[in-house]
Amino acid sequence: MNDAPIAETGVREGDILAGKYRIDKVLGEGGMGVVVAAHHIDLDEKVAIKFLLPEALHNREAVARFAREARAAVKIKSEHVVRVSDVGTLENGAPYMVMEFLEGWDLHDLVRRTGPLPIEQAVEFILQTCEAIADAHGLGIVHRDLKPANLFCIRRSDGLLAIKVLDFGISKMIGTSATGHDLGMTKTTAVMGSPLYMSPEQLRSAKDVDTRTDIWAIGVILYELLTGRVPFAADTIPELSVKIVTEPPVPLRERLPDVPPDLEQVIMRCLEKDRNDRYANVADLAIALAKFGPKRSRASIEKISRVIHHAGLATGGPALLPSLSPPKDSRPPTLASWGQTSRSLAAVGGRAWLLTGGLVAVLAIAGAGFVLGRRGSAPAPVATPAGLVAPVAPAAVAPTATANVTAEPAPASAPTSAPSAAAEPDAGAPVVAVPAKPAAPAAPTKVKKAAAKPATAAEKPTAPAPKRDDLGGRL
Repeated sequence: MNDAPIAETGVREGDILAGKYRIDKVLGEGGMGVVVAAHHIDLDEKVAIKFLLPEALHNREAVARFAREARAAVKIKSEHVVRVSDVGTLENGAPYMVMEFLEGWDLHDLVRRTGPLPIEQAVEFILQTCEAIADAHGLGIVHRDLKPANLFCIRRSDGLLAIKVLDFGISKMIGTSATGHDLGMTKTTAVMGSPLYMSPEQLRSAKDVDTRTDIWAIGVILYELLTGRVPFAADTIPELSVKIVTEPPVPLRERLPDVPPDLEQVIMRCLEKDRNDRYANVADLAIALAKFGPKRSRASIEKISRVIHHAGLATGGPALLPSLSPPKDSRPPTLASWGQTSRSLAAVGGRAWLLTGGLVAVLAIAGAGFVLGRRGSAPAPVATPAGLVAPVAPAAVAPTATANVTAEPAPASAPTSAPSAAAEPDAGAPVVAVPAKPAAPAAPTKVKKAAAKPATAAEKPTAPAPKRDDLGGRL
């Protein structure tokens, strides 16, 4: 690549920046800045460094946005956001930021090279994007420039592909193309964002946006990942703007006939003109996409939901599913999703089973005049209700719970009254049985005494030896 852009910054290949970064080569450039590959000499690690071009230094808004991008990237603690490790200023006053070095492709290049993606893969990329955006929204940060070129695809150490969201807060000049306009680029002085992915309200006013503008962009991106084309297209920005604001998008089924109807509905809801008709937050969107992504994406969906709920952004939108809502006592809601079982939940489940088993035993042998204890067995694992998101890691099996139960003879003069059967627990709640209050003893009935008759040896009742379970299991 031509090294002219880096020369404009006053930095050349081989230069040592800040006494520790050796400049290697140019990686990419935009209308306002350039990104170079560098080497951290002390740590022996590759890094990427972004500079503002000299002409951008006279644009106070561009300088402010550059600094805002660095601050946003540092604040967002997500594995799906590019990490910023350092900032500084060149001798000419140009700011720079040091970021993690990424190897891979952005989704714009990936789709252009390979064509539309399979549904499951496209949805997984979008859910990873939602995970990053959930953390941003939780901090009050709206990206406003989500597009395939800002979603970078890397290969993780386990061989799986993952998305890194780039460019929080910086925009780029519009370049030129065969049609005279590059509608995928950002122009700081005219439009805040990338027109192809901008919502109607963003086209009207860059300031009049909220988190639902990012949801619109995510809908456009998913549409493009599945079809290779955007839902609104035109040769000029004015024509494109009119289509986005006034016309419906091209139906997804026209470009992807075998798309599941439910998935098309999810995307079309993201592209509602009135933002009040879109998903209220990325958690609602992620839950709607759950059945179209791979099982390993379920952990991301749970995290997105927890982040959005914890940030107080879930109010006013559709209610979160029970398994994804934080419990009333504010304890971690999905300990099992991290490969462990909550001691408190397992303990409650075990004791509840024993209580229920004890009541059943009373009913079974009440006529014999004795109360026998049931030997405890492992409580059934708490089932995930239908439609809820299960954890990625296999849920830990609840430990066996037993109890010490000693048989005692019941008073001969007090007939045992059968307690009412406990109702089946709701499938969406932890299994906690509450023992029914024992019924009041019935009033004794006067019975005419029969003549006493000596009992033979065979007829004499023998009191069973008290049974005792050895409580060896630990919760």
